[in-house]
Amino acid sequence: MNSPSSPTMRRALHSDVCIVGNGAIAKTTALAFAQAGQSVTLLCPAEAPPPAGTAPSWDVRVYALNHTAFNLLSALKVWGALDAARVAPVDAMLVSGDGAHAGGLAFDAYGAHVGALAWIVEDRNLNQALDAALKFAQNVSIVHGRAVRLESGADDATVHLDGGDSIRAALVVGADGAQSWVRGQCDIGLDYRSYGQRGVVSNFACAKPHHGAAHQWFTGAEGIVALLPLPGQRVSLVWSAPDALADTLRAESAGQLAARLAPFCADKLGALTPLQPELVRDFPLVLMRPHAMVAPRVALVGDAAHVVHPMAGHGMNLGFADVVELVRIVNEREPQRGVGDARVLARYARARKEDVLLMQLATDGLARLFGSDIEPLRAARNLGLNLLDKLPGLKRRLISHALGKQS
Repeated sequence: MNSPSSPTMRRALHSDVCIVGNGAIAKTTALAFAQAGQSVTLLCPAEAPPPAGTAPSWDVRVYALNHTAFNLLSALKVWGALDAARVAPVDAMLVSGDGAHAGGLAFDAYGAHVGALAWIVEDRNLNQALDAALKFAQNVSIVHGRAVRLESGADDATVHLDGGDSIRAALVVGADGAQSWVRGQCDIGLDYRSYGQRGVVSNFACAKPHHGAAHQWFTGAEGIVALLPLPGQRVSLVWSAPDALADTLRAESAGQLAARLAPFCADKLGALTPLQPELVRDFPLVLMRPHAMVAPRVALVGDAAHVVHPMAGHGMNLGFADVVELVRIVNEREPQRGVGDARVLARYARARKEDVLLMQLATDGLARLFGSDIEPLRAARNLGLNLLDKLPGLKRRLISHALGKQS
């Protein structure tokens, strides 16, 4: 069993892989490399004391995890450690257009020949399961501290910490989010564009059962409204709202937010009641395209490597797919090549290029298309939704990609 290092100790640590980050992707990467037989150092920020007061009953930060995530977390014995009573399978996805002649598109698990399209998991539930697994993981050392400098050499890289400690590893993995320190240390360029939107999130009880259906409404001027199923008669809201509307939504109470949602969902879900009236959060929506996913002795995963619009809920799934490919390619390297060999990392970058680019193009294109309020575009996109709904072959290919499965 491993334990965090003492902040008073000054050491030079050595491992095969050093992972920088404190979120679910960083922890999963550590577990995956450890399971593959690599020695791992997980560098996390210094632990902060828990906030005062009682934790909310339902976390407003949720993920729609696909089959790639499910298979990876199952292989790492993490999925079984989740609180299953707080995980909701998605049995259907219902997409609606806007205007008087709104188009529609529907997917369901039965038609996709799977038990569930995805699973809605709270951030807190996922991280608690990962933390429990890390406590008993072999070959994982957890270090709390702040990295100040990254040096890459011919045979390894060294992460220097503010307290004087250092971590030397054959491979450094940047799993430290959209504002990645690791990426910055590597001078990797970045294309950045704000969508002029913020994601407004909250949770509600619904008067009618949701039957495991996730709903999404493309509204044009008011952005994209999504209601995801939670266990019981509860739903989680993700409203991708233009900045001006987001300001208004954040200034209102959760009860007023529920009233705004009624025109979209009253017939399907009935009246909505806030689960935690004070708990409405928001975050900016941006597109981030780093110019590379690798650098000498460094690989990026998760939001450090790509940030996409959340409309499809696949930002986290892209990160899990990064982990799967990185660990697979490192495992399959030739005996003479090290863990952080340049050719090995180049293979990882090539392996992820198409999947990441497709998701970036799809989400960005849809955000642009459905963000316009021009009537000819509105008619065209509604027609497109209806046409796609009547093409089962194309629907199967789209859903296979979304599930993280091969068609």
